[in-house]
Amino acid sequence: MNDILSSQVELIREVFHYQSRFEGSIMVFKIDYPVTEDSGFPGLVKDLALLSKTGFKIIIVPGVKENIDEVFRQHDIESSFAQANSPAYDYPVRVTSRQAIPFVEMAAFDVASKFMTLLSAGRTEAVIGNFVRARGLGILNGIDTEHTGTVDKIYADSLVKMLNLGVIPILPCIGWSPSGKPYNVPSNEIALAVSSALGAAKLFILSAHERLQAEKAKDSVPENFETRPDGSIIRLTIQQTESLIASCEKAPENRLKLQELKLALRANRAGIKRVHIIDGREEGAILKELFSNLGIGTMTYIDEYESIRPCHSRDITDILRLMEPLMQKGILVRRNPEQIQEKKDDYIVLEIDGSIRACGALHDWGESQGEIAAVATEPQYSDLGLGGKIVGFFIEKAKKKQMKRVFVLTTQTQDWFEGLGFKETAVDTLPKQKRELYDQNRKSKVFALEL
Repeated sequence: MNDILSSQVELIREVFHYQSRFEGSIMVFKIDYPVTEDSGFPGLVKDLALLSKTGFKIIIVPGVKENIDEVFRQHDIESSFAQANSPAYDYPVRVTSRQAIPFVEMAAFDVASKFMTLLSAGRTEAVIGNFVRARGLGILNGIDTEHTGTVDKIYADSLVKMLNLGVIPILPCIGWSPSGKPYNVPSNEIALAVSSALGAAKLFILSAHERLQAEKAKDSVPENFETRPDGSIIRLTIQQTESLIASCEKAPENRLKLQELKLALRANRAGIKRVHIIDGREEGAILKELFSNLGIGTMTYIDEYESIRPCHSRDITDILRLMEPLMQKGILVRRNPEQIQEKKDDYIVLEIDGSIRACGALHDWGESQGEIAAVATEPQYSDLGLGGKIVGFFIEKAKKKQMKRVFVLTTQTQDWFEGLGFKETAVDTLPKQKRELYDQNRKSKVFALEL
């Protein structure tokens, strides 16, 4: 029973952590049409409404391809595709004739209305609006795409006004030219453009596909990628995503994920730090992915720590150079080259343009606790948040090492660590080894972060 209660407490802590971290952030949800036909769709929309009511800024971009196919079939409209061969995207786009565009609008607004109906039933304000200015794709490989377009501009100011009022904007796959001409714009392009224009914290891609399994891509993905017990991939860096795309190109069983991975990669390259690919049919899919570290889908992300690397012996001189001003002020404990060499594997350095600009160490004291120490930044780079990146790197490293807690000992930087989420705690909470070495004369305060 105690184990169950402990697990529930940890879950609550994790939820509050992500709630405080992303509250007020803009999140874009691109939701494929088959998800809207699933029996769990009302629950999905209810979760989106809940997020909106609790301070998240939600934008919905419905996928509509299959519904357009069905509307065309019902009205005997011929459908054809042309290869865009665009530097931006390389998938076939639907050729939309003058006769077909009214039916595309019908299909698009029909799906958007499904979201509006369920959100209204949950007393959540939403709006279907003309937030996308479009331009025609023109002639592709000799084919006139007529009313097929791409995003020319996102009316970001109008969207932000709606979001600040707590309203959920719904963006159908229709954009209009300045003269009012309608264009059929791929939902992927709208989702990407609006995420980029508004600086979204996250882009969610919800499909009706099962979780991406590592074993189906093991020949192309680096060995150090993270998986769950069921073999599904947790997260991928940009480089790993590129490798996985190459794998999907060759493996028929993974081709359903190909466009999703390509969209995620493009979003990361456009500056969207976190993209989540999840099966929208899973119960509570969005909440499970958003409010837990492991989630249920595959997250592609910009590696904020690519410039951080392990310490080499040749780096010790630079580490001491960074630490010396802080040691003189008594902010850091004085260390000599031999002491750093002895614990060299605990240290990391951050490089900018090939030069070391920050450093730090993570010491494992047992009892599932690690100490973050020796964090130093070159003064002229202090405004870049390098110290925060060092600490963030160690927090993620500690989690991977199954530590439950990280702590710091500080005499003058408590406010900075409090700003990073650390809380003051007693000296007797330190691991036994560290307590025995605690300097009573220095009287450092202990700040800890539960993981």
